[in-house]
Amino acid sequence: MKRISGWLRRVASVMLVAAMGTAMAGMVTGCSKKGFGSDSEGKVKVLATIYPMYDFVKRIGGENVAVSMMVPAGTEPHAWEPSTRDMRMLEEADLFVYNGAGMELWATDILNGVQNKKLVKLEASKDVTLLRIDEHEHEDDDDHEGHRHGEYDPHVWLSPKNAAIELTAIAEALISIDPAHESAYRSNLATALKDCDTLDRAFAEKLKDYAGKHIVVAHEAYGYLCRDYGLEQIGIEGVSAESEPDAARMREIIDLVKEYEVKCIFFEELVDPKVANAIATETGCKTAALSPLDGMTQENIDAGRDYFSVMRDNLDAILASFA
Repeated sequence: MKRISGWLRRVASVMLVAAMGTAMAGMVTGCSKKGFGSDSEGKVKVLATIYPMYDFVKRIGGENVAVSMMVPAGTEPHAWEPSTRDMRMLEEADLFVYNGAGMELWATDILNGVQNKKLVKLEASKDVTLLRIDEHEHEDDDDHEGHRHGEYDPHVWLSPKNAAIELTAIAEALISIDPAHESAYRSNLATALKDCDTLDRAFAEKLKDYAGKHIVVAHEAYGYLCRDYGLEQIGIEGVSAESEPDAARMREIIDLVKEYEVKCIFFEELVDPKVANAIATETGCKTAALSPLDGMTQENIDAGRDYFSVMRDNLDAILASFA
């Protein structure tokens, strides 16, 4: 049934894009003022897919951009699909920023239906050296993680080094669209790159004594972070947070927790913690939150939380897990 439901989702997505393509002109005529709003006049209109892209665009664009986040705050992005309103906003936008690397599988389909000739499309991860999905992700048949996400782990922003690469790509895209504000974009980029370097050095310094340690995470989103700082991740779920481990995988995780003397099982705010709690109960571990940042809640956004504050909290949580 899981395989069939995945196939139906893909078919439905293609049919929706085809229908939108034929009706788009009328939709744009009737709804051109819905979306970015009157306060976007004179600014670069940017549609960003997930929270990290939204945060990065705001950081670089500042007052010169009007940015809207496509995947609603507090939404698990792996299962999300675009609406007709999202298509209307693409017709109005100057720049579409998506992470890529297999994160937004629907991106190619919807972009094929866009009639907006001025739209600049940026895959922010285009210059990142990608990590291949672990082999165990390919054990199922037609609807396995590798097919849903492609060959690579898309969670590139969880490495501050990769965040710097994506921020740079966004700055260059904004400059190409709005060269009049190049100095502002480059100044904002310089500040962001300095913050990335500070964050990277904090992770490297504080985690240097834990090289080779294992962390058990809700889903395998932390490959780049672990690669950069010498850790190993054990994912309860795969690269997508949609999947759920079977009994054999649960037993394997419990055995690994004991083998590597793991003390903490990490859960995520937007993923049901029942499996993490079950493993913690079975092994006597504590539990704690670790955020992949792709589904930041509106409450956290309103509270002023951002990429850097959440990443610092992630560092503190990882350090506490070894205590």
